[in-house]
Amino acid sequence: ITDFDPLSVLDAKEAKKADRFIQLGLKAAKEAIADANLPEDFDRETFGVASASGIGGLPNIEKNSVVCETRGPRRISPFFIPSSLVNMLGGFVSIYEGLKGPNLASVTACAAGTHAIAEAAKSIMIGTAEKMLVVGAEAAICPVGIGGFAAMKALSTRNDDPQHSSRPFDADRDGFVMGEGAGALVLESYEDAVARGATIYGELIGFGESGDANHITTPTMDGPLRAMKMAYKMAGEPKVDYVNAHGTSTPVNDKNETAALKELFGGKENCPPVSSIKGQVGHCLGAAGAIEAVVSLMAMRDGILPPTINYTTPDENCDLDYVPNEARKADLNIVMSNSFGFGGTNGVVIFKKL
Repeated sequence: ITDFDPLSVLDAKEAKKADRFIQLGLKAAKEAIADANLPEDFDRETFGVASASGIGGLPNIEKNSVVCETRGPRRISPFFIPSSLVNMLGGFVSIYEGLKGPNLASVTACAAGTHAIAEAAKSIMIGTAEKMLVVGAEAAICPVGIGGFAAMKALSTRNDDPQHSSRPFDADRDGFVMGEGAGALVLESYEDAVARGATIYGELIGFGESGDANHITTPTMDGPLRAMKMAYKMAGEPKVDYVNAHGTSTPVNDKNETAALKELFGGKENCPPVSSIKGQVGHCLGAAGAIEAVVSLMAMRDGILPPTINYTTPDENCDLDYVPNEARKADLNIVMSNSFGFGGTNGVVIFKKL
């Protein structure tokens, strides 16, 4: 992101205390709070935060490691530890927005944003909060971050053609492209939203969570499928009109996710349109689930299927309708969004149009 100004959310002194992922998350959180159009006297003690990030302040860790090595440990910033912690995103949001309800953090790799939505919903369902702000943020584009993923062979090596490097479900896909950003949304009960005349983008009708118990980085088909089944059952097994796929542009994930979707819906012919926006925005890691939940809700509101771009060569193992290269209009009433992470952690949410 080249046009973000940290001073749009923090003064210069405070900005130095916050790693970039916190700054981005605070920006998204402020926008979500403003969009929620809450009354000035809303109850802050029952309004909580569920934050998410996969890596947190990695650039800050990298920077202070160099300082420690070259100038000694006494030169490390006193804000190094606080600004690197994943839960400090929720801390900053809570402090700056005065939200005194539950302050939770999901650190489940690339499923974190989706898990945060589920955790926020649980808080409301069990009565520990009346409203929850979900915010996922990631800013790990630094030498250590890129180098680490490259060492795992997770990134695309199509370096001579970066605009076409991320190509989910395409036969020539060879890895993802890192992105950065933040997404935020406000959750509350239907009754509360209606009572105050809120703009309702959708209803969360199902969520699912599972673990692969298989490998630290290699995904399975079974784990994601069980999370999808859990969310689908909770939602009442409705007709799903669109699936926002995890779709990382890696050879294994895209094949497995396709197989899981066909199993869930009872065959290729019964699958709804599926797409991945990671060709457009990159893989935002722990923020991806929150960002893609927002995209899913906007797709439902606007009646538009987001395209899977850079899809040029079909893969026989990826044979669904991926909305190739161009957006399409469609009547979307129920959408599913998938997120899967290293360590075999999976999250799925299902939204309904109201």
